Amino acid sequence: MADGSEHLQKDSHRPLAPPAGAIHLPDIPLPRDMPAEPIPIADMAEIFGITHRTLHFYEEKGLISAQRIGLMRVYGHSDIARMALINACREIGMPVAGIQDLLEALRSANSTAEANRIFEDALLARKRELTADLSTIHRQLQQLASLVSHGVIDGPVDRAALPDDTIALTELERRCVELMAEDYTPARVAHALSLTSSQVETLETAIIRKLDAHNRFQAVAKAVLLGLVAS
Repeated sequence: MADGSEHLQKDSHRPLAPPAGAIHLPDIPLPRDMPAEPIPIADMAEIFGITHRTLHFYEEKGLISAQRIGLMRVYGHSDIARMALINACREIGMPVAGIQDLLEALRSANSTAEANRIFEDALLARKRELTADLSTIHRQLQQLASLVSHGVIDGPVDRAALPDDTIALTELERRCVELMAEDYTPARVAHALSLTSSQVETLETAIIRKLDAHNRFQAVAKAVLLGLVAS
């Protein structure tokens, strides 16, 4: 077959060689049922709820690398461990550049314990960033509330221009907007609600439309002002 699946079937139980430049990784929970090596790209994407395109992007950025059997891109258990770390970092909103720096720092780790310490330092740094961002968002929400109360937002409108308090959010939409208000990224929302990325995108689009907002931030602000979520 032209897609390389024949080669994959022939070598379906052959362990893959460790990737070049293998490093010690911190203790990150792995899938309960680890698939047998080699792992096709479709299975890798399904395990972490991401797309083939996302995997290609991570490869382009040097975060992960695939091996090949014929024309088929495949991964090993070490790649799953690496992807678990990447996924954990993305769920807390760590930028790709930050993950690149983390992986580079992990090259100096001589043990899992040392890798855990490096990862903990990165998590604490990210926590400080989120705390600072949260403080900024709270100030912006206060300023937005002030502008709305004085009729100065999107032109000379007042609170009556906002959706009325009879707006109907489903329980799932309400939970989603609560997480959005807590500055959850779409990936974290998907994880928290056990949804796929596309389902979260559809859900957030519906919330933004119902609240007559232009983006996530404005939807959260209006939800807070209308008392749909706690400030």
